[in-house]
Amino acid sequence: MLGSGAMTNSISEIAEAACIFVIGSNPTAAHPIIGRQIIRAVRNGAKLIVADPRETPLCRIADIWLRHRPGTDVALLNAMARVIVEEKLLNTAFVEERCDGFDAFAEAVMASALSFNAQIAGVDVRDIAEAARMYASVSPATIFYAMGITQHSHGTDNVRAVANLALLTGQIGKPSTGVNPLRGQNNVQGACDMGALPDVFPGYQKVGDTKIRKKFEKAWGCKLSSSPGLTLTEVFGAANSRDVKALYLVGENPVLTEADTSFIEEAVSHLELLVVQDIFLTETAQMADVVLPAASFAEKNGTFTNTERRIQRVREAIKPLGNTRLDWEIICDIAKEMGAKGFDFDSPEQVMKEISKVTPSYGGITYERIEGTGIQWPCPDKKHPGTPYLYAEKFTTPSNRGQLTPVFYRPPAEETSREYPLVLTTRRSIFHYHGTLSRKVPELNVLRGEEQVEINPADAAGLGIEEGETVKVISRRGTVRAKAKISGTTPPGVVSMTFHYPETRTNVLTHGALDPVAKIPELKVCAVKIEREIDYRSEYLGWGTGKD
Repeated sequence: MLGSGAMTNSISEIAEAACIFVIGSNPTAAHPIIGRQIIRAVRNGAKLIVADPRETPLCRIADIWLRHRPGTDVALLNAMARVIVEEKLLNTAFVEERCDGFDAFAEAVMASALSFNAQIAGVDVRDIAEAARMYASVSPATIFYAMGITQHSHGTDNVRAVANLALLTGQIGKPSTGVNPLRGQNNVQGACDMGALPDVFPGYQKVGDTKIRKKFEKAWGCKLSSSPGLTLTEVFGAANSRDVKALYLVGENPVLTEADTSFIEEAVSHLELLVVQDIFLTETAQMADVVLPAASFAEKNGTFTNTERRIQRVREAIKPLGNTRLDWEIICDIAKEMGAKGFDFDSPEQVMKEISKVTPSYGGITYERIEGTGIQWPCPDKKHPGTPYLYAEKFTTPSNRGQLTPVFYRPPAEETSREYPLVLTTRRSIFHYHGTLSRKVPELNVLRGEEQVEINPADAAGLGIEEGETVKVISRRGTVRAKAKISGTTPPGVVSMTFHYPETRTNVLTHGALDPVAKIPELKVCAVKIEREIDYRSEYLGWGTGKD
């Protein structure tokens, strides 16, 4: 719709935003530096709209809190778009000059009554209308989102609906505006930029484009496929069906972090060869045929590209420990052992020189230029200062215009039932990142050392559950045990858990249904039931004593 998948604007611009809309993200826990920037902006007078089923810290300081049901983001966002169109709050000049598809989009959002979408989302019509008016009329306005809207079987539509709001109102292409996905880890953006996706070469250059493919064939001296490969989630399905026989994992622990991890374990067990390259012997590495010990961030030189597209230097603080080696050295040595050409690098800086030659958005990046605070891509040449915000003059779509796109509400792939009456949604704790890294730090385990299932007081009372007691959380895929945390933070009918604890593998429960476009699994919505953990020993000791 816009041209690239990255934050359109810079973190420093949050301070000047007049309106901030946060949806599908709890930045105070998952992105605390950005969370602090948002809080500071609100204290300085910015309006804040938050859409979240849970009462996060930002909800408590928001001007408007839209507490929608999990999985109803499209209904909520379409309702906001309808108000903007109906009340003529759109930026007509921007839409006419810089966007395509308005007529079809407007027809789609007007086709569903505001009350209908509000009922699906479980939000008062007046609150939706107030939020739409605020976002459209208070400028500059910026949107932040994260995996709360992407990890759904309709995650792509959720993101399209967010982008529609920005295009409709012209809240993009200027400082302190835009559509800003918050990356979950320090170099996720950099990994995507370098082509760690099945359908692109570095810099999001499509493998199916003959001209681009020939450019890379010439640079790398080999023949390249024109067919996209498999996404991460598709790889495990192919392994389960024996279509993928060998898997080389670098810095990934899917046995803990993927949806429906029992299926992941089964799929991995069918592989003829599993190679894991990581800094710890993870749960997945324990299943591997070969483990390649890698160095951590503190033991290497190179670059990270952060969530605002800023390419920054990483410098070695300590020498690699034990028998660990640098990732790029391991990969290059394996390639050379297999007879590949072009892997004779002496340093990460040499790798970056090749990146800048074949990747237009990194064309002006050199180690000398990023020595200080780094540079934000696109940076096409060595005189270019970098780009704090995108799309000032044009979008990077084929037509150079933003694409307003009709989207329609679809329910989650798995809904509640009489047997499984509760919705489980997953989240992160501020104290941990997944479970591979932070669980190794004793001090963090003191702050949060075990899994808890967050449950509303009304649901807890109905089930006879008391604070701190161990309960069973059961889905159609498996069962885990966790201690109950009774809290109004989670609404009635919804329970919430993190996924940081290997001893309580929450993702045994989650649903592996995939978004048809992005192939991301529906980690944020699945149906569960909760049962009390029965202490059979206590019951046995009570028999015959009048307590039975």
